[in-house]
Amino acid sequence: MYLRHTIRKKDGKVHRYWCLVRSVRVGRRVIQQTVAHLGELDEHGRVEARALARRLIGAPEQAQLFNDGSEQLTVPVRLKGIRIERSRQFGDVYLALALWRGTGLEDLCERLLPIGKERIAWAKMAAVLVAARFCEPSSELHIAEDWYRRTALCDLLQLGDEEVNKDRLYRGLDHLLAHKAELEAHLSKRCGELFAVQNEVLLYDVTSTYFEGQAEANPQARRGYSRDHRPDCKQVCIALVVTFDGFPLGYEVFAGNTHDSRTLQTIVTTMEARHGVLGRVWITDRGMASAANLAGLRDTGRRYIIGAPKAELKRFAAPLAAPAGWREIRDGVAVKLTRCAATGETVILCRSAERRSKEQAMHEKFSRRIEVALARLASRIAGSRKRLDPTPVNRQIGRILQQNQRAAARFTVRLEADGCPAGFRLQVDRNAAFDDWAALSEGAYLLRSNITGWSDLQLWKAYIQLTQAEAAFRIQKDQLHVRPIWHQRADRVQAHILVCFLAFVLWKTLEMWQSRAGLGNSPRTVLDELARIQSHDVVLPSPSHGELRLRCVTQPDAAQAALLDRLGIVLPKRMRQTESHQPDVALSA
Repeated sequence: MYLRHTIRKKDGKVHRYWCLVRSVRVGRRVIQQTVAHLGELDEHGRVEARALARRLIGAPEQAQLFNDGSEQLTVPVRLKGIRIERSRQFGDVYLALALWRGTGLEDLCERLLPIGKERIAWAKMAAVLVAARFCEPSSELHIAEDWYRRTALCDLLQLGDEEVNKDRLYRGLDHLLAHKAELEAHLSKRCGELFAVQNEVLLYDVTSTYFEGQAEANPQARRGYSRDHRPDCKQVCIALVVTFDGFPLGYEVFAGNTHDSRTLQTIVTTMEARHGVLGRVWITDRGMASAANLAGLRDTGRRYIIGAPKAELKRFAAPLAAPAGWREIRDGVAVKLTRCAATGETVILCRSAERRSKEQAMHEKFSRRIEVALARLASRIAGSRKRLDPTPVNRQIGRILQQNQRAAARFTVRLEADGCPAGFRLQVDRNAAFDDWAALSEGAYLLRSNITGWSDLQLWKAYIQLTQAEAAFRIQKDQLHVRPIWHQRADRVQAHILVCFLAFVLWKTLEMWQSRAGLGNSPRTVLDELARIQSHDVVLPSPSHGELRLRCVTQPDAAQAALLDRLGIVLPKRMRQTESHQPDVALSA
């Protein structure tokens, strides 16, 4: 990555705007892709960024960690024998640990996790588990045998390589799981302090994650509807609640064969017990829109916006077809408010031009498949030289329609008696009613709400924020690797999901920090760039003091320096060594 600037003249003044750019190969071409707009990089911007950084991660350095008291020491050195040893990844784990401390998780874990006769504090093991999941997701065995020794966490946590092993990491999982509720309650409060996040509006969604192995020791491991397209594997369902801005508040784990609608009451009761009831608005998708759930929310006075199944559009065919009352709230999206006479709910009818094009294309694709398959079947029947049994032919017709369900209702298919050798012919007719309803309903969807006093635009915008919960699942699956689950025991599965949840908290904290610093919203780009900053041991042979060892941090390049400056982070230049690596003499840089 590198820095590039553009010059603009405004009100007689010349402004130089900087951006961070990286080269990306697309096919045979290499293009320059803007990673972040840095603005003018003036002193005002730096002050704002550093103020946010101080509020989030505190002071830039801890004296007891980065100051070894040898600044004034001077000794002679043989230049010929100078060498570099023990290169470690520093930048990404330093940022992960800063976020862990900035969110208050380090102090909370030190208070919550038991201090017994163990030589290593469990709070440190929790920090290792979450930092590893945040920076380079992998198994506990990989953390212990490979990842940890490649990072500078042993210096930042003052925890030697030999003190991190898989058994200790597994026991750390067990201790951390016992305090799930306290961790969620703390994070809700802390995110409000850092970013003024409001949790009156809660977004709720459910996903699944699958197991490798039989998971016979886990009663929640069941086969069900797989969002990962792995129906061959057992799975668990994860129900996640996030704020309107996408900051995670809590989650629950359900058996893999649990229907979405059966999770709602548990989640609502749990979250309200933890975060309060007053003024709460629940937003969720159509999977939770059962009659019992809606009645339960209404009867208890809870407010909601819930997507309705596509089939419910037929109940509102008249207002959907009527041209009056529609209002375009943004390009390609129009909404219309009506009432449900049976429940008194506000019904939000929505039309999307993009969605209409997509559904039309899907109907056409599946229709063509049906037509081609039926034409091929009709040709085989017509070409037969002997009498055919209609039973297997009907099964073939059913299989064709079942494989193309989205357009199956468009066709009426039957076998009619005929004088040909086969004894019958294939008769295919198009259903005009299907085409009429498709023309009316393609691109349309339905929302239900019991909120009064909100405009159609407010209701629609609130529901669209549900994409924040969907994005949270994508990040946990693609970036933090919550799937597949290799653990077989039920408690270890729960602990694995908790560590992924905490890593996502750090991810979202960094994303919101970036956004406020004008660096976009791609934490992975920042992590990958900072991971190139390393720590090294500079070994200096001295005729009077033997070999001297300096543990130094590499100087950031221009692009890295711009990122750090915009985030308000000051990296240390030196680090203390762990006790097992302390030299006889240390020399200042």
